[in-house]
Order: sequence, then C-alpha cells, then structure tokens
Amino acid sequence: MTLPIFTYGMPVLRKASDDITPDYPNLKELIADMFETMYKSDGVGLAAPQIGLNIRLVVITLDALKDDFPEYANFNKAYINPHIVEFDDTETETMDEGCLSLPGIHEAVRRPTRIRVQYLDEDFQEHDEWVTGFLARVMQHEFDHLDGKLFTDRISPLRKQMVRNKLNALLKGKVRPNYKVKMPR
Repeated sequence: MTLPIFTYGMPVLRKASDDITPDYPNLKELIADMFETMYKSDGVGLAAPQIGLNIRLVVITLDALKDDFPEYANFNKAYINPHIVEFDDTETETMDEGCLSLPGIHEAVRRPTRIRVQYLDEDFQEHDEWVTGFLARVMQHEFDHLDGKLFTDRISPLRKQMVRNKLNALLKGKVRPNYKVKMPR
C-alpha cells in the first residue's frame, strides 16, 4: 500500500525516533509499504518519520543506479534501529540532495564519504560495518530523519535564506508533487 509522505512543517519530521523491537506490530507489512511508497515516489530512500512514524526504520534502494554503479544492482535494503557510530572526516564530498519531504528543493550538502553504521536487518541480525560512496550519503541523509534533521539543516545560512520562499510555499501547500503527501494545515 502506498502511504502519504509527510512534508516540511509536519512536527513528526523534527522529532527524534525510537528504536523498535522484533514484536513491533506488522513490521514486515510496514517495510513492504515503505518500499512501495518509495518506488512510487521515485525516491532512493525513505525514513519512517516521512510516513508519520517516529521509529528508527529506513528503506533504501540503489537499483536505479546499476547502469553507472553495477555494485548497486538489486540493492533494496531495510535498516532497523540504524545508528551512525563513527564518521571518517578525512574525505568529504559535496553533492546536490533532494528529499521527498521537501519536494522541489535541491541543495548542495557536504558530507563525509565514509561512515561506520550499526543496524539490524529484517531478521533482526546485528550489523556493524563501514560504508562508503553514494550509499554512505544516502544513509546519512535518511538517518538524519531519524534524529529530526533535514538536509536543509546542513546548508549554509546564506543558502537557507535563499530557500526560505520555497519552504514557505511548502508550508502553504502551494507545492504539489506527483505522489501522495500529507501537508501541514
């Protein structure tokens, strides 16, 4: 089932999320619904706060990049209770980012190219690994959602001023993406 994506201004996007346990109700169905929602919205990642749930759950797909990055072929993964435990700041990269919760806004964001993450997979098996490249960027973006942060929090004050009108348009419901959304009233 395709779920509505909560947009800028919805309080759930600014709250820290809680870890979940294996007995979280209907978790498998929720993960499937999150994947479907992400695919239908043409996203590469989706965090639970973006569908109104303050739980530490993220889904990521990088399959669309397989032509340029063969290692991402069939990459579709759920991350339960993910946490970034270490940033390797020796190399950073600036890239444009967008967000399903901030439709129509894209800004350059500098992030480390290598991070260490801990998470549980769908079988609640523990993982502790170093991640690099585009996956590291997507993880940082999505895991920020779990801490109540948006990518616009990571841009310069000058750029924030420049996107203020776009953010206000979102708050007023003047932006209508081609996917199901829930906007502030």
